[in-house]
Amino acid sequence: MQRSSRLLLLVLACLSWPAVADNTLRGTHPVVWKDFLGGNAQFQYFSPSVSQKQMDRLDALGLTWVRLAIHWAMIEPTENDLQLDTLDSAMSAMQGRQYSILAYLVGSAPFAAAVPAGAAPSDQYPPKDYNVFAQRMQMLAQRYPQVNTWQVWNEPNIVWLPKEDPDAYDRLLTTTATAIRAAIPDKPVATAGMAYYSQMRSTPGLMLEDLLQDGLGSENLIAAYHPYSELPEGDDATAKDFLVRGNFLNSALHSRGVQQVWATEWGWSSYTSGAREMQAMIGRDGQADYTLRRLALMATMDYQRIFLFNLSDLDARASNRDQSYGLVDLSGEPKPVYNALKYFLDTTGPSLAPADPPPLANAPDDLYSIAWTRPDGSHVWMFWSASGASLQVPGLNAATLHDPLSGSRTDLSAQQGISVPLKPSLQLLVW
Repeated sequence: MQRSSRLLLLVLACLSWPAVADNTLRGTHPVVWKDFLGGNAQFQYFSPSVSQKQMDRLDALGLTWVRLAIHWAMIEPTENDLQLDTLDSAMSAMQGRQYSILAYLVGSAPFAAAVPAGAAPSDQYPPKDYNVFAQRMQMLAQRYPQVNTWQVWNEPNIVWLPKEDPDAYDRLLTTTATAIRAAIPDKPVATAGMAYYSQMRSTPGLMLEDLLQDGLGSENLIAAYHPYSELPEGDDATAKDFLVRGNFLNSALHSRGVQQVWATEWGWSSYTSGAREMQAMIGRDGQADYTLRRLALMATMDYQRIFLFNLSDLDARASNRDQSYGLVDLSGEPKPVYNALKYFLDTTGPSLAPADPPPLANAPDDLYSIAWTRPDGSHVWMFWSASGASLQVPGLNAATLHDPLSGSRTDLSAQQGISVPLKPSLQLLVW
């Protein structure tokens, strides 16, 4: 069917405005971190001792949402030979921790994949029979009632072979959602997390726009995508294209009936060797810096839930880059990004309400400024600048400056208003 490209054209039009996004941001709603921020995890692929250590680290952050990957080919390598022991153990452990779980089934089992004659086998081909996939997800939903939300596939806009197919994915989504709801009527269901903003490799437009044309806004489904980019502010920091694209896409989805928009993956790898895999090599310190700046931005936007990728580093089954996205390493030990995130969350407290920033003097043009109020009435100001050296905060005579990357805190005071040093990394001023 001929599809409207109106949303894509509007997105592209917005992206041509380099100054459309403001640096001074205000949240669209209060943020409760344990409800807003979660992490991707693969507990069933680690030994119980390591996965329990990963859960301990998550608990120490005060977070309770987990996104769990389930690969169909791994749980059913041959038809009707279900191998669920490790998944059962992971689900039981998460239930014991009272986690809220988003789980997704991805890939086609070997017996079910629509592999063309003569093509190499791959689980990236969609299933031959969508009802079989839907039956497997229905079975999983019944077996694991502790899962809060089920997500149908992952990144079909870039991984499906031989090419992406919006109509086919829509049929898979609706078939599966119908099957899950037939067994558990009120169970939330989400679209696949679309890579980036749902652009497709060889088809013009956005896959989420295709789903909207097919009625996504009236189907009570959560819309999900993965806003990866080169920098926290976007692929072009000057254009602030993450803010432009994310805000526009979220608004378009909400305005057309989608109630919940989730970013089910985002983050940066800390890899430092081997071939460059799309993302620049920023190392462990860069991963910590980028993650906090992006988290500060996303907290201001109209996402209902976001999931960092990834809780843990991965082993050699993942690509060189993908092995190093974790907050913790393969043994469960914290990386700098974990320590910085914990300092950040400990400093902000469990919840924040949008507020106005303090009055500023001599602020540089590239200053990012985000203000919040804590439940006790104290204030938290998040800020960073790549060009400024310092700025004045007239009327504020005492505050504490926190640097989550170093874990340092400095008490500032002055009779005529404090002077605050600036860095390109995120700092927090609390008073």
